[in-house]
Amino acid sequence: MARYTGPSCRQCRREGQKLFLKGERCYSVKCAVDKRAYAPGQHGQSRRTKITEYGLQLREKQKAKRFYGVLEAQFHNYFEKAAKKKGLTGENLLVMLETRLDNVVFRMGFASSRKEARQLVTHNHFTVNGKKQNIPSFEVSAGDVIKVKDKSVSTQKFKEIRDMSISTPSWISVDTDKLEGKVLAMPLREEIDTPVAEHLIVELYSK
Repeated sequence: MARYTGPSCRQCRREGQKLFLKGERCYSVKCAVDKRAYAPGQHGQSRRTKITEYGLQLREKQKAKRFYGVLEAQFHNYFEKAAKKKGLTGENLLVMLETRLDNVVFRMGFASSRKEARQLVTHNHFTVNGKKQNIPSFEVSAGDVIKVKDKSVSTQKFKEIRDMSISTPSWISVDTDKLEGKVLAMPLREEIDTPVAEHLIVELYSK
């Protein structure tokens, strides 16, 4: 299973904004974007290039990939599937990314970042509708119930969640006592707060 293994903060600095890839660290004074608000690399501080239309489109695609933790080939596959569905391709793409199991676990508040959520899923801590599911890219559907496995509820990580006040998007409900969440409906575009201009991604792939 391919994944990015380099420094997460480097990705945020390249995009010039916080992508919140490291959870609580992104809100602290240790955040690399706050400390070094310029692109990474030897010439990061002196880079003064004019951004072209293509450059804007490319940066938007890279930003979306990094937000959701997917690589190029997988992202392209998502786009191809989104283009074949009814409705707006860009919105279809974001909905497919939002309904990845690792993202849903993150949205449920059971992980501080999507990266941590991905790790929890691959380590077999969750079930979907009562069945073990350890594939981060698994696409959930309306009505699905995501629950922490019985063998995992005693771990310190999930004990802490029971005492937390969790804010979730309107398309997800969470019961912290039972350590489970339910997908109430597929998310609408206005319910997805990821700061991505999906129409630029569509324009890029349409060239």
